[in-house]
Amino acid sequence: MSGKAEPRAAGERTTSRGRLDRGRAALGPALELVHTGRAPTRAVLTAELGVTRATAGAVAAELEALGLIRVDARPGSAAGSQGRPSHRLEVAEDGPVALAAQIHADGFRAALVGLGGRIVATAPGCETVDADPAKVLGSVVEAGAELLRRTGRRCVGAGLAVPSAVAEPAGLALNPLHLAWPAGAPVREIFAERVRAAGIGGPAFAGNDVNLAALAEHRHGAGRGARDLLCVATGHRGVGGALVLDGRLHTGSSGLALEVGHLTVNPEGRPCHCGSRGCLDVEADPLALLVEAGREPGPEVSLVQQAGDLLRTQYDDPAVRRAAEVLIDRLGLGLAGLVNILNPDRIILGGLHRTLLDADPGRLRAVVADRSLWGQSGGVPILPCTLDHNSLVGAAELAWQPVLDDPLEALAGSD
Repeated sequence: MSGKAEPRAAGERTTSRGRLDRGRAALGPALELVHTGRAPTRAVLTAELGVTRATAGAVAAELEALGLIRVDARPGSAAGSQGRPSHRLEVAEDGPVALAAQIHADGFRAALVGLGGRIVATAPGCETVDADPAKVLGSVVEAGAELLRRTGRRCVGAGLAVPSAVAEPAGLALNPLHLAWPAGAPVREIFAERVRAAGIGGPAFAGNDVNLAALAEHRHGAGRGARDLLCVATGHRGVGGALVLDGRLHTGSSGLALEVGHLTVNPEGRPCHCGSRGCLDVEADPLALLVEAGREPGPEVSLVQQAGDLLRTQYDDPAVRRAAEVLIDRLGLGLAGLVNILNPDRIILGGLHRTLLDADPGRLRAVVADRSLWGQSGGVPILPCTLDHNSLVGAAELAWQPVLDDPLEALAGSD
C-alpha cells in the first residue's frame, strides 16, 4: 500500500511544481494585463494568458500577496450576463509607486505614479530651470523624495522625462535646445546618482518626453488598442514625435528615432535651432502661433498656456483664426509625410496640437488626407491625447517596466 502512495505523491509534487513554474512565468504578463486595463476580471485573465482557471487564480493571488493588485472577494456579474460570475481585478490603490520627474523649458515637476497610470501625488511645479542639470535634477528628486516621505509609499524606481533626444546606451541628452544645458549632458547618470543619494530604492531611467507621453497614451489613454501608434506633440517649446510598435517604443538603433520636429514644412520659413529653416519645430509650436497671431509673448505664464488660452478664448478673432489655420496646415503637411513613411493605424496629438485639433478638426484631417497617399486611401484616425501629465505617467512607466517584466525579482531588488 505504501508502494502505491509514493508514486502518487511524487506525481502531485511534479504537478504542483509545474503549475508554480507556469504561474511565476505568468506573473509579469498578468500584471501588465491588469495594469493596462485589459484584464478586468479573472476570467478575462485566464483567457488572455491561455492558462487554466487554477493557474490564473494562483497568479492573481500571488500578485495580490505582493501588494500589486486587488482581487474582489465577492465576484459579481454585470446585469443581463450569463454564466458563473468572475472575480474582478484592480490595481492596488495603496500599492507601490514610481517616482516620475519631468523637466521642460518652463520648469519641472515631480509625481508619484501607481500601477494603472494613476498619479497618486504631485509636487508643485517649479517655474525656472537652472543651466546646471545636476542642480535641476537634484531639486526635482528632492521634491519626489518629500512626496515619498509624506505618503509613506514604497518606491519601485524612478523615471525622468526630458525635452531632448536621449542617446542610448549612455543616457545622454543630446539636444536640450530649449534648456540652457550643455549638449550631451549625462542626464540618466546624474538622475540615478541623485535618486540614490536621496535614499530612493529601485533603478532610475530617463527618456524623451514625447516618447514617454506616447508610451503612457498607448497603455492608458487615447492610443490604447493601436498597433502602430504615431504621437506628435508640442509642449512648452518645439515639436516632438514618437512611434509605438506592438506595444513597444520604437527608438531606433541608439534612441534617436522620430525627431519629427526637424521635418521641413515651410522651406522659406523661420530659422531653426538645427541650422535649417521652416522646420516643424519652429513653425508649429506655441511661440509660432503667438507670433503668427501678432501677439507679443509675455513672461507671466508659459508659452503653451498663452497659446492655448488664445485659441480657447479668442478664436473668433480673425488674426487668431488665420494663425491657427496656418499652423494646422503646416502640422498637417508634416503629419502627411509621416503617414506616407510610417503607415500608422492611429495618430494622437498632444499639447498645443491637441488644442489645434479641437479648434478645427475637419481642416487638419482634410490636409492630412489630401497630402498623404494612405490618408486618401482609407484615412488615419487623428485623436487628441487624453491623459493629464502624460509625460510624467510615461516616465513612471519606465520605472514600472522591470516590475512588469518580473514582479518577484524587481520587488526584491527595490527593498
